[in-house]
Amino acid sequence: METFKKYAVIVAGGSGTRMKREQPKQFIELAGKPILMHTLSAFNTDDINIILVLPKDQISVWNELIMKYLFDVTHKVVAGGDTRFQSVKNGLDFIEEEEGLVAIHDGVRPLIELEIIEESFRTAEKYGNAITSLPLNDSIRSVDGIENRLEDRSKFRLIQTPQTFQLNLIKEAFQQNYETSFTDDASVLEKRGHTINLIQGSFQNIKITTPEDLIIAESFLSI
Repeated sequence: METFKKYAVIVAGGSGTRMKREQPKQFIELAGKPILMHTLSAFNTDDINIILVLPKDQISVWNELIMKYLFDVTHKVVAGGDTRFQSVKNGLDFIEEEEGLVAIHDGVRPLIELEIIEESFRTAEKYGNAITSLPLNDSIRSVDGIENRLEDRSKFRLIQTPQTFQLNLIKEAFQQNYETSFTDDASVLEKRGHTINLIQGSFQNIKITTPEDLIIAESFLSI
């Protein structure tokens, strides 16, 4: 049985606006080191090739942080684009191979568990893609103007990353022109007519965007 080469494209292009800081949120310290270092460390296995996509003007800052924190996780750095779509495309274009598996992950989701990463690769190898998701715990209502109505939450899922794909399929999908409906990488592939396969995520796998998220992440790390 063929063994696919594995890649992880970590996309980190956020600002510190919602964190109420000037420092980009991926560089904010969490439990002794920048958030982004936790994220890369989660993918640091013998068989995953890590590609980090950063805004061009943040690459020198990242290199300084590597020296400061003696960070030794092997990875390549690629300059991102003006949108997340373009940044992901730049990361995918950096991969020369056409065959393989690639996990695309948010740089500010530092608490992703290895078990989920491994399951995403297994599922993508079998079905073409694997999209991490969660059921909803809260009630939800849809809103249409001044009207709103209760919806069946069992029919909905919260979408997380990693979103993992067979490399040739997602590379081809990212040759499309950007559309506003592309809210994540799965939506790009879906536009090409592919069925999306969901896998179970984790409530620990939060995306750190606010000061409250930082407190929650620190709590998880202290358990």
